Amino acid sequence: MARPKNVKHIFVTGGVVSSLGKGILSASLGLLLKSRGLRVAIQKYDPYINVDPGTMSPYQHGEVYVTDDGAETDLDLGHYERFLDEPTSQASNLTMGRVYKSVLDKERQGDYLGGTVQVVPHVIDEIKDRMGELAKNGNLDILITEIGGTIGDIESLPFLEAMRQLKLDLGPRNVLNIHLTLVPYIKAACELKTKPTQHSVKMLLETGIQPDILVCRSELPLSKDIKNKVGHFCNVHELDVVGLSDCATIYDVPLMLLQEQLDIRVMKKLGVKKFSDPDLAYWREFTNKVRNPAEGEVTIAICGKYTEYPDAYKSILESFVHAGAANNVKVNIRLLRAEDAEENAGDIAEVMEGVHGLLVAPGFGDRGIEGKISFVQYARENNIPFLGICLGMQCASIEFARHVCGLTEANSTEFSKRCRQPVIDLMEHQKKVKEKGGTMRLGSYPCILKEGTKAHAAYGKFLINERHRHRYEFNNEYRRLFEENGMLFSGTSPNGDLVEIIEIRDHRWFVAVQFHPEYKSRVHSVHPIFKGFVAAAKEYHQGARQLTLERESPSFHVEHAGGEGERQF
Repeated sequence: MARPKNVKHIFVTGGVVSSLGKGILSASLGLLLKSRGLRVAIQKYDPYINVDPGTMSPYQHGEVYVTDDGAETDLDLGHYERFLDEPTSQASNLTMGRVYKSVLDKERQGDYLGGTVQVVPHVIDEIKDRMGELAKNGNLDILITEIGGTIGDIESLPFLEAMRQLKLDLGPRNVLNIHLTLVPYIKAACELKTKPTQHSVKMLLETGIQPDILVCRSELPLSKDIKNKVGHFCNVHELDVVGLSDCATIYDVPLMLLQEQLDIRVMKKLGVKKFSDPDLAYWREFTNKVRNPAEGEVTIAICGKYTEYPDAYKSILESFVHAGAANNVKVNIRLLRAEDAEENAGDIAEVMEGVHGLLVAPGFGDRGIEGKISFVQYARENNIPFLGICLGMQCASIEFARHVCGLTEANSTEFSKRCRQPVIDLMEHQKKVKEKGGTMRLGSYPCILKEGTKAHAAYGKFLINERHRHRYEFNNEYRRLFEENGMLFSGTSPNGDLVEIIEIRDHRWFVAVQFHPEYKSRVHSVHPIFKGFVAAAKEYHQGARQLTLERESPSFHVEHAGGEGERQF
């Protein structure tokens, strides 16, 4: 198939309010274009001054997504990878902080020959250079760039100016702007209102940018009259006004945009003439399983420190959607606040009622740790399928040390610097690290699996590569004691020095990993750990349901204090 000579740039901006879904829109459009045989990459530009989100609170930023090459990035890169099944990298996420840092470093090095360093041209030129970086280095047809923030934000103006200049430099057939806005539905008037979109486009025009395509989020589908009205007042053809009404899941968005012919409009405007029919059979099959699982549902509890803000666990939540579809069940999520178990320890059995699997989530710091340990203990003692991720693995190690191995003072030096029994300790090379940002064990590392373990059964191979984000590790001084008490070290680094996966030998399904499997789960390839965990929860649920049915049958055996007897109904 003939390829376009130049890389085509698509910029996605947002207006009216934040959190409209620019990342989902970008990922969905990328999927549609890829399904037509085009080579696509997506990048995200964030207007905040932080160099990266690595030191930001989950309450402000949500999840920090980690790439194979160790970049701490925006959570939207997770959507890009999950939809396109293409890896992102350090070059895929640019912040204004990184732009200013680069400009200042060049000034210190004398690169500007004594000139006055200004936003125009120096900062703008730096952004333009970065905008083309993936296009230069990648074998691409289309490069989609999502601009973070909302039109009208002061901090995003340099990105918009760089985009305006790039369109002049490359020509209108090589650069296209898609503007995502909100068309709210006013229930009292039973009417969709277009005025917020008109004002948003007016603010975009003030920066010198005329949107080429408008995508309008709304509760209800847009009528032809509404599209015509929006197009008329925003100087956009009505065919270039695309409706995006609320969907049951984010995975329905590409199919809705396909129906709206967004990809066709994009390719026409960019002059892409050679493309295939969309190949989305696997996507339709997946979304059908998500909407209509044939084998019931299971409930998974997630115990964490940031459960008030689910975006902190975005990749974990999406991994359960993938694993649910792979097991043909719906996964219901019950979010549990770790501190609640510390304040009301006796309520754990009550909140775990009807739960078929427990995941203890990653995080940092000592807040809620004892609560997490209590939940781990409940799952271990009651033979409930368990998965621990990163800090969850460390909490599982501490719990096992205290309540199985008899190390009553076991802890992590992250929480207790003078801990007498540090089963979790700071990695040796981390002890002299002072800076916080980008200094952890980050990115993809290999792991060797032990045959005959649940981990090996899940993956079906001996060598895996998984992404990491942590400073503390399992203390090898305690390995023998753990093994003597029934713990399996089923995954280690190739040299055997670092513990990557632990399991309890006699438990139904108790697996904890030091890495982050959620970063590598895809619609196209469900992560084996999540798939195996949900399968274990499904089996546990079916076993519990069968037991209930047996108890409700006309005759069953129960144990009484005086011995076993038969009770008739």
